[in-house]
Amino acid sequence: MQAVLQDVIQADSKVVCVLGPAGKDHLDTITVHDLGLSWSEDFPFDPRSLIGKKFFRTVIAVVDIALDIGALGREGKSVGTTFIIGNVHQVMKSSHQAIFNPFKGYSAEARQITSSEVVESIKELAQLDGAFVVSGEGVVEAAGRHLDAVSSVTHQLKGLGSRHRAATSMTIYTEAVAVVVSESTGRVTVFDQGKIIASLDPVISTRLV
Repeated sequence: MQAVLQDVIQADSKVVCVLGPAGKDHLDTITVHDLGLSWSEDFPFDPRSLIGKKFFRTVIAVVDIALDIGALGREGKSVGTTFIIGNVHQVMKSSHQAIFNPFKGYSAEARQITSSEVVESIKELAQLDGAFVVSGEGVVEAAGRHLDAVSSVTHQLKGLGSRHRAATSMTIYTEAVAVVVSESTGRVTVFDQGKIIASLDPVISTRLV
């Protein structure tokens, strides 16, 4: 995904991946992905709608955190949560606080999504109700937001809960990007313009290794 977004490879490229088990010194798998055929079936990302957005790096940072939450939960319990990224003004107008905002009153520098202290705070606060709102520049504006956008039910969303429906609606009405962690499976889903562009199994990021 990062390679496509940074124009290292084209969105219709064929990609050969040579893989091996983590921690081992040998390779045992070769896969070929034809990105031009079908992103939804052949590859877990469809970054085409993100190409040109200035805040794709923030999306990537949030996805890393979401994958950690999906894989580890918190204190031995599964955790589900939502991140809404970009178009903060409209997102805040289309949501309200379910709890007191724990990020209010801190400087923008102290609320950067790339800060290890902020990441740990997010993982702790993910246990609470409500969504995180993150600016395109990577500043966490709020936690515990209830999304007021009207829930949508589409073919893509069958089997997904209210958290996912509210998130996808927010991406339609505010043009933000949403990242949702499923409480039941830990799976991370990324929405843009009302569509699923990524559906990822939870993994622990290399930051924790």
